[in-house]
Amino acid sequence: PEVTQADHILGNPDADIIIVEYSDIECPFCKQFHITMQQIMNEYGQGGKVAWVYRHFPLTQIHPNAPRLAEASECVAELGGNAGFWKFLEEVFALAPINTFFPIDQLTATAVKAGVSGSAFDTCMASGKYQDLVEAQFNDAIETGGQGTPHNIIITKKGDIIPLSGAQPYAT
Repeated sequence: PEVTQADHILGNPDADIIIVEYSDIECPFCKQFHITMQQIMNEYGQGGKVAWVYRHFPLTQIHPNAPRLAEASECVAELGGNAGFWKFLEEVFALAPINTFFPIDQLTATAVKAGVSGSAFDTCMASGKYQDLVEAQFNDAIETGGQGTPHNIIITKKGDIIPLSGAQPYAT
């Protein structure tokens, strides 16, 4: 689907290159690719050349908490905006680095660290209001050829759409 203001975007939405990442918050390869994307954004995002769009692709078969984490990130985004969303990802990855699972009992505390009210976050999570969004993004990832995570799509200003699967290193 087209990138819109409803997406979680880091960088200039009118950048020459947009990288859409379909990701699983518990996936070790996604955590590794997150570091690569941070490096890309540090080098090219500051000047508006690259934008990073984050969408959900929770692989429940191997990461049972991934859908709940995806929903949690959406609740944080609702309560803390785009900056809160990205801060939440950083907090999750800090608490559960590569090859470790996120301690789900720390979900509310992690949302608070990302800058939102714990009680408002708990209310949002209890509502289940983001389950459909997470499922829709999962289905979008499949429709665009996603077979694993991270599944990335590079979109150029010229209109090129280039799939890029896996946790590619910075050099790639």
